[in-house]
Amino acid sequence: MAESIYRVTEVIGTSTESWEAATKNAVETAAKTLRDLRVGEVVKLDVTMSDGKVTSYRARVAISFKYEG
Repeated sequence: MAESIYRVTEVIGTSTESWEAATKNAVETAAKTLRDLRVGEVVKLDVTMSDGKVTSYRARVAISFKYEG
């Protein structure tokens, strides 16, 4: 059985629409510079506010990718 090593890094995506869109933005942006993404785990959701209204959604995502051998 071949052994593999994975790295986990956190990225934060933002969106003015939703947490789902913020998560998608985080993953798709990370995929531009990282290869072989495996798993994403949303570890925190929050919002930014101004004048008592939500202005953006933020999703912190832990993304794992495989080290190349």
